[in-house]
Amino acid sequence: MGNQQGPKSIKRDIIISVGLKQTRAAILEDGRLAELLIDSDSDKRMVGDIYNAIVRKVLPGMQAAFVDIGLPKQAFLHVSDIGDDLFEYELDEDEPEEERGGRRRKKIQAIQDQLKEGQQILVQVTKEPIGTKGPRVTTEVSIPGRLLVYAPFESRLGISRKIDNQAERNRIKDLVRKIITKREGVIVRTAAEDTREEDFRNEYEQLKSLWRKVRRQASQSEAPALVYRETKLISGLLRDIFNERVDSLVIDDKEEFKQVKSYLKIIAPGLTDRIQLYTSAVPLFTHSNLDDEVRKIFNRRVWLKKGGYIVIEQTEALVSIDVNTGRYTGEKDQEETILRTNIEAAREIARQVRLRDLGGIIVCDFIDMESKTNRQAVLDELRRWLKYDRAKTKAFDVSQLGLIEMSRQRVRSSLYHSLSEPCPTCEGRGRIFTPEVIATEIERVVRKVSAEGGEKQLLVRIHPVVALHLMEKEQEVMHLLEQQTGIELKLRDDPMMQMDAISVYSLPSQKQINVN
Repeated sequence: MGNQQGPKSIKRDIIISVGLKQTRAAILEDGRLAELLIDSDSDKRMVGDIYNAIVRKVLPGMQAAFVDIGLPKQAFLHVSDIGDDLFEYELDEDEPEEERGGRRRKKIQAIQDQLKEGQQILVQVTKEPIGTKGPRVTTEVSIPGRLLVYAPFESRLGISRKIDNQAERNRIKDLVRKIITKREGVIVRTAAEDTREEDFRNEYEQLKSLWRKVRRQASQSEAPALVYRETKLISGLLRDIFNERVDSLVIDDKEEFKQVKSYLKIIAPGLTDRIQLYTSAVPLFTHSNLDDEVRKIFNRRVWLKKGGYIVIEQTEALVSIDVNTGRYTGEKDQEETILRTNIEAAREIARQVRLRDLGGIIVCDFIDMESKTNRQAVLDELRRWLKYDRAKTKAFDVSQLGLIEMSRQRVRSSLYHSLSEPCPTCEGRGRIFTPEVIATEIERVVRKVSAEGGEKQLLVRIHPVVALHLMEKEQEVMHLLEQQTGIELKLRDDPMMQMDAISVYSLPSQKQINVN
């Protein structure tokens, strides 16, 4: 059982739906939702952004500093995130323009010997603000491309571990060493396998040129200031995920489709025939049967195919995942029944941590097994499927209590936390969708009704808090939705409604419409 093959030759597809205020991207593996990425106007992604920052407070006791990047919450910089070199803002006028760089100085371990309050430094966001914490930043700035990650303050050549053919690794090393200088570093990404020297050289020059622009912007801007913004969701997907191992990419916006096509003609012309424009009036996620899958992300209980289930609980300290046999009675041999349930649960846990974007410490309580061989088989299965997670994830050996502890790179809040908020009715013991999410749900329903045809007027009943949000912050979006669908919307606040529920009625018949 433990030697089953992992997802080596799975079919991968990317579905991108561009809404009025939110873009959603679904990564499907063999037709199942594996990752959900959301980019909205109210919650911009920050990881990868570079700022001209001001050091506000140095804390020798914590060996950390708080730096001002122009946001309400100051960013956290730990001494371990300070590289051997710091970018400063004086350029050596004797150097030719193309060779100029920030002066460098050798790192001393103590943070108080490296940073002073009021000092300007260049930092890059590595973690989004989560809860009451501000973003986490580093001075080890890097700029990612499709093939390479350019690291101006490092002097090393790294190659993705997922390129496991040693002959190919040696070939790439020889090519890249001919291109880069000794005073800078690059990391070769997985997509660079079988790449020609000319392609490496072209991207290297592009990234180096972009770094010069960033450096110049930093030197000319008044801190705190944003000097480089990481690419938006769609561009990032094309750069980081869309490659020969992806079978198709479907997008429902004509303008974005044109931009994607143009971008791919430059970076990967051989992949342009895998892009499709979706033109039906039925919302793309609805057409792809993804609406129910997205809603299930917020369920505590996840059922397994054979009748077992797992329960996922998110707390501030960690995520706990409990495995139960449920309705599965299985084999006559109880140990075999438990093994099969645990093996199936291991695969689903690997999927759920990706899908929900869970981060930090994760503790998995599998069903107890007598056999040490069986316990190892479950751990091996979990590790095999975690291997395909793009985030850094590690599963540790089974503990004395029979638990498997995992750590997963936490870059931003989980979908559960970013798309919901504490419920005021139950004083935070549960969570509800935010008004922004309800607005997106209304857009989905109206577009679905429009595609089915026959409706000219709809009455939408919502909680007063959501109604106020729509009137104050989403009024233009609602008007635009009416224009695009040809349906007049009448919003009615109803204090008897749940805060994250909507009811839709056809007018003038007052017949209720199914919103699922």
